[in-house]
Amino acid sequence: MASEYYFVSDLHFGGDGQLQVCDYTEEFVDFLKNLSQKDKETELVIAGDTFGFWELTTVEGTEQLDEIIKHHRQIFEQLKLTGEKIRVTMMVGNHDYDLACDPVYKIKLAEYNIELDTALAVVREIAGRKIWIEHGQQIDPFNSAPDYGNPFALPPGFFITKSFVSGASKFSVFGASDWLKDIRSVDVRSIPDWLISNYFYNEMNIFLRWLLLPFLLLLTVTGFALAGQLLQLLGIFDVNILLDNPLTRSLGLFGDILRWILTASMFVWFFVLMISIPLYLIYRDIRSSLYRFQVFPPYKSAPTNEANNIYLNRARSVFDENPEVCAFIFGHTHEAFLVEENNRVIINTGTWLKILRRVSVRFGMLPAVYFPTFRLNYFKIYSENERIIVEYVEIPKEPAEKLTILQRVLILGRRPKIEKSIPAKTVL
Repeated sequence: MASEYYFVSDLHFGGDGQLQVCDYTEEFVDFLKNLSQKDKETELVIAGDTFGFWELTTVEGTEQLDEIIKHHRQIFEQLKLTGEKIRVTMMVGNHDYDLACDPVYKIKLAEYNIELDTALAVVREIAGRKIWIEHGQQIDPFNSAPDYGNPFALPPGFFITKSFVSGASKFSVFGASDWLKDIRSVDVRSIPDWLISNYFYNEMNIFLRWLLLPFLLLLTVTGFALAGQLLQLLGIFDVNILLDNPLTRSLGLFGDILRWILTASMFVWFFVLMISIPLYLIYRDIRSSLYRFQVFPPYKSAPTNEANNIYLNRARSVFDENPEVCAFIFGHTHEAFLVEENNRVIINTGTWLKILRRVSVRFGMLPAVYFPTFRLNYFKIYSENERIIVEYVEIPKEPAEKLTILQRVLILGRRPKIEKSIPAKTVL
């Protein structure tokens, strides 16, 4: 039994093409080096999804691990060195489900002093109480294997990841930039919006983009102008006040261009509005038909706190069935948080992957900008003066990618919403 435990998860090494590139090699190696200064009473638990086997299609079987090690040699060499000093335990997630299906993986990982534990949940003791650790996929119907340990019992998430995520990385080389490889850094509910954003800012012909830009920027003003046009037909308001006024006249040639754009924009958006109404009705009818055939079930994006409810309820059921458990730890959802309830904690270890977060533009009706962020972190649990201490540490990291000038101007002064804060120290 260790006297202190460190927890991380969702490292996601591996995948096709650019997915093999690890953005945080230096930070993770430094983290492992610091752990190697500890003694044998320390344990590092990697709570699943260490590897991206689902994203890797170039090799099959246990050679997938060899391929990943080849691309991340520095990390594995440090894991081997750190594993000589402390205990390193690796659990199984959904993206590296193969680890639970072939005992050869256990042998291969042991060469790097990594102990593979294929149980869905593992338990550790601290100060007479217990820590319950699992990845979290077993209560996610989309990613839970129906017959755990069976290599052919694969959940729907496997086929989607294999087809779309790995495929996106392969095809990212054909884009204006390699943005498509970041598909796994986006909340699945935001992928359609993310695709539109990247098409506009990265793939759209530059002349077409700058031609559309003023129309999209002035869409709100155009809306007022269209409303004013309707009011003018009713004899209530003169829309020319918006198009021809002392301000626009004082701008000279620029004012003339602005009036022309507003007038043209009114015609364009009126036409779009008229076309969109019948198209929307057709879309609703097609969707209704697909619902009846159960081909296209209704889907509503749940707020993050609602999406986490199934995991919070899972933790509470573990607490009810196991009163000695003081901490429930899981990963899977990539959202780090700590919830304290009745002198117990529910912890999500987050992810070390880059996360793209949506930032709405400050001007006009243009696509949102997806801002790259990292939240590299670990949790540490130990006892002190007969109390259990939970420490949370974030490792600062700035993304290497830079937004385009247009993106930076459009979100001037805006940043992604601050994530849930986690106390640096929690005493149980």
